[in-house]
Amino acid sequence: MIPARYQASRFPAKLMQDLKGKPVIVRTYEAAVQTGLFDEVFVVTDNDVIYEVITSIGGKALRSKHHHESGSDRIAEAVESMDVDIVINVQGDEPFIDKESLTKVIEVFKSDDKKEIDLASLMTPISDWDEIANPNTVKVIVDKEDFALYFSRSPIPYPRDEEVEATYYKHKGIYAFRKRALMDFQRLPMRSLEAKEKIEAIRFLEYGKKIKMVETHVTGIEIDTPEDLERAKKAWI
Repeated sequence: MIPARYQASRFPAKLMQDLKGKPVIVRTYEAAVQTGLFDEVFVVTDNDVIYEVITSIGGKALRSKHHHESGSDRIAEAVESMDVDIVINVQGDEPFIDKESLTKVIEVFKSDDKKEIDLASLMTPISDWDEIANPNTVKVIVDKEDFALYFSRSPIPYPRDEEVEATYYKHKGIYAFRKRALMDFQRLPMRSLEAKEKIEAIRFLEYGKKIKMVETHVTGIEIDTPEDLERAKKAWI
């Protein structure tokens, strides 16, 4: 499921921006399909323009019936009546998604015999301090078993003692949910930490859900700003 909202505070209509001859959302949809990992791939949108551009290429798109604050809420509405076990949320602004990283997230559930993991997501190590300090980069800290402890737009952990070594991780916007966790997310009201940080993954933590983080070293470009789009154009093969 690829949630696709037309308006974005930092870069309005970013999903319809041209990326080497095709809109960003089309590039992301095609990349997800081409992995061959999924039974079905849908774009879930609130917008006629995005719906029409996906269906015009023979893609599958769904219209949201209600207003939603987050992509997870949008996906929950779409899959509520579907007979599915695991749902993958790929952000619409991630045209560089790769099969290797997605496979790692899916594998988490194959080894979870007791079904204790509610969702899985990706993180990648970062070392550039400008990126660590950038509020557009969501950071995550984990416990010794790589379960998420917290997500933040601030640098976490804070470098109070600079002599202590710590790895900083960037959260990549790909989630794999058990359907029941996604349905719970839709029913549970947003609490203050999620509202303050504007990071939907925090809602799961605030309600005691277990998020398994998987490290990946595959880096792509998430298109959050016009500058990101220019970098993506230069990197696109």
